[in-house]
Amino acid sequence: MQDWSRYWRSPDRPIEAMHAHFERHVYHRHSHDTYSFGITETGAQSFTCRGSAHTSAAGMVMAFNPDDPHDGHATDALGFTYRIVHIGQELVADTLADVTGRRSGLPLFAAPVVDDSALASALHALHQALLSDGTSLRRDELLARAIATAVGRAATRRVAPPEPPTGAARVAHQARQLLRERHLEDVTSADLAEATGASRFGVYRAFRATYGLSPSDYQRQLRLGSARRLIASGLPLGEVAARTGFADQSHLTRWFNRYFGLTPGAYRDAAGSGVIPS
Repeated sequence: MQDWSRYWRSPDRPIEAMHAHFERHVYHRHSHDTYSFGITETGAQSFTCRGSAHTSAAGMVMAFNPDDPHDGHATDALGFTYRIVHIGQELVADTLADVTGRRSGLPLFAAPVVDDSALASALHALHQALLSDGTSLRRDELLARAIATAVGRAATRRVAPPEPPTGAARVAHQARQLLRERHLEDVTSADLAEATGASRFGVYRAFRATYGLSPSDYQRQLRLGSARRLIASGLPLGEVAARTGFADQSHLTRWFNRYFGLTPGAYRDAAGSGVIPS
């Protein structure tokens, strides 16, 4: 079977969804600033997350917190089919507040793979409504159900307010702030060292230990995030590539596909309903 993917994104809320089958595709190590919940439908997907190897087989759910670095590939030659939905942190917080009647900390999912049929069913229903043009009211109902089910059955605790970072975490935090502010610029390792007061290798080591990515991978991820926003705004792909630090449209397309499993053009057209070969 040929690799394929189908993508949907909301025009006005931080929620996106993909249905895909991959045999050859390999995800580059990356993270999302959203919560991401995947349901494996057939086959099995293997990936590393938080320093350990995991496999999600048919019927299992993958639960990624914001900024959880992970990769992914088919466990065997038969490939895997899965659905995944990405939900913004504020949307999760707002939905939980609606469901519970009070605001509390964001949820934390300790296990990247959850074997829970009720959760898989709730996520599958939400995903189908998103990709099949369900009504807005139905999507909202299923979103509330899916988030409440995920938190009730798989979350281990709420995220505590962050404490001021110290040591290596402080170095990594300062480097990340600089990259967020200047990710479209040609930032050097010397720039990061100067901003943090650490050596060049010290910055690299602290960043990898804290965030699970190298500074250059994180910068590329930020650039791809900017590219997604510009693509959604309707900017031509060649201009998107030029604005976000990629050599040309082919360079952007290659990295976009490795991170997200679809081409920039497919992402641009994601409001449609076609199946997109990868």
